[in-house]
Amino acid sequence: MSETQNKRLIEAVLFACATPLSLAQIMSYLPEDEMEQNALRACLKELQQDYEGRGVNFLEVEGKWMFRTAKDLADKMYIEKQVHKKLSRAAMETLSIIAYHQPVTRAEIENIRGVSMNKGTFDTLMEMGWVKPGRRRETLGRPLTWMTTTDFLDHFSLESLTDLPGMDEMKAAGLLDRRPAIETVHQDDLFVAKSEFAQEVDTRQDEDLSVEQEA
Repeated sequence: MSETQNKRLIEAVLFACATPLSLAQIMSYLPEDEMEQNALRACLKELQQDYEGRGVNFLEVEGKWMFRTAKDLADKMYIEKQVHKKLSRAAMETLSIIAYHQPVTRAEIENIRGVSMNKGTFDTLMEMGWVKPGRRRETLGRPLTWMTTTDFLDHFSLESLTDLPGMDEMKAAGLLDRRPAIETVHQDDLFVAKSEFAQEVDTRQDEDLSVEQEA
């Protein structure tokens, strides 16, 4: 094979391989005794120069060769797509409790649900942008409170929290716990009338609430 043909073969091999290749691996694809290692290195360097300034670059990293998209185009190389995720029952119950009883602490959520919370439940809801940390309670331990976000209202086509379905409707749909555990929590701390809460949200909406992690 001519030098040009060898160069084309090397290019094709590296393009087709899913992983970077070392010199020894590249040579295994060439006809036996076709090219010495020094000649192969020179050929690879030529290929590297050929791809300079193009959308795809030919690189050597830790002795292995590969094709990679040009670094300056990285911010253009992305695809947006919608991913539909089904919330677990625990996440739905937690979201409902936060929506209706916010600002509410983790302990209060656990009291209402009657079970301990998995950290992943909060992570999921925060990842979806539906809940956020609120202020800390001025009580022993200063527990963090949780609130819903504007994205939550937007996703469920609500103009404000006063547009939330009634408690009975949510319980009938299985989204709020029917058990009386809620009665064990002090009413003044936990429940906020819809109209009062909406007014409280209006006064807070322009405040920049810092995201704090629970100690």
